[in-house]
Amino acid sequence: MTDHAAATAAAAVKAAVAAMRIETPSWAYGNSGTRFKVFAQTGVPRDAYEKVSDAAMVHRLTGAAPSVALHIPWDAVDDYADLARFAEAEGIALGAINPNVFQDNDYKLGSVCHPDAGVRRKAIDHLLECVDIMDATGSSILSLWFADGTNYAGQDSIAVRQDRLATALSEVYDRLGDGQRMLVEYKLFEPHFYSMDLPDWGTSYAHCVALGDKAQVLVDTGHHAPGTNIEFLVSVLLRFGKLGGFHFNGRNYADDDLMAGAADPFQLFRIAHELVRADAIRPEANVAYMLDQCHNLEAKVPALIRSVLNVQEAVAKALLVDTGALVAAQQAGDVLGAHAVLMDAFSSDVRPLLAEMRVGMGLDPDPIAAYHRSGYQKKIETERVGGQQAGWGA
Repeated sequence: MTDHAAATAAAAVKAAVAAMRIETPSWAYGNSGTRFKVFAQTGVPRDAYEKVSDAAMVHRLTGAAPSVALHIPWDAVDDYADLARFAEAEGIALGAINPNVFQDNDYKLGSVCHPDAGVRRKAIDHLLECVDIMDATGSSILSLWFADGTNYAGQDSIAVRQDRLATALSEVYDRLGDGQRMLVEYKLFEPHFYSMDLPDWGTSYAHCVALGDKAQVLVDTGHHAPGTNIEFLVSVLLRFGKLGGFHFNGRNYADDDLMAGAADPFQLFRIAHELVRADAIRPEANVAYMLDQCHNLEAKVPALIRSVLNVQEAVAKALLVDTGALVAAQQAGDVLGAHAVLMDAFSSDVRPLLAEMRVGMGLDPDPIAAYHRSGYQKKIETERVGGQQAGWGA
């Protein structure tokens, strides 16, 4: 490759990565932990406004996270329009709205799939309330995950629960306005261990197809059986126009919610390769990217910054894949040659390139170092004393 060609390629990578948007979740800024214990940290937000401030700090240092997702009722406020104005003043926007239909005692046997019609009505009404919140905040995405399922064979009818799920989704779908869509997430197991009502991408896809164009699948890295080829299902969903969003995190065993790319950076690269191949990292592609993580031990804000950087590095490497050489090797049946093309890109050190990108954006080349120099952590630890820290409890 000539110097001119290399410079052109580098410029294209920097432009593409700089344009990618990665939402952060409000709940990642609060206290979290295992089912045994939540370890509180100093400086943790006490309300939705302080979560927005932390999310804005991540965006200021990375230039890549211009919105924050809300979880209701964890982030409930009296005036959502005011919260949206506050976010705008902080330099970000309010993103996906995530209903909570799994932490009420009534949902012990499920929410929208519960055998009791009154409980189902309560859950659906909450989902509709969240669409109202979307209207107030200007959000375009309703992000749905259901903890519904069963622990024992015969506990409930698998078929009837699917009917209840379809009925609920249809009612909420009909409430969506112009420019709004629902993303339907799934999870192989947990909290239930015999059946989940939305256990896999195929079930989610089938419901979304039945609903229409405003319903798409939401993929979470940690929600699959070990060994699942996530890049395959991403490619298939992109082919059919049904990949609505992707939740990045890292896993070793199950839904570990570790920092994106921390457990298996090669998997993150392989997923990024399929996204790049489909030209799906552009904001115009309308795939919502978010970090869905719980930082139980590490400090919240720098952990989210690190995750953004890890995703950017994976995407940059994917953009460096020599597509011409890859296609030529594939068509020639050169198995080792094709694999080598991917490995060459994966082995590239893109950190200097991304540092140049940040300088060009007017940012510090090292966002983590910039965070530690900023004094923000000490500031929030000093100011956020008293009150009730945000968190999901355990």
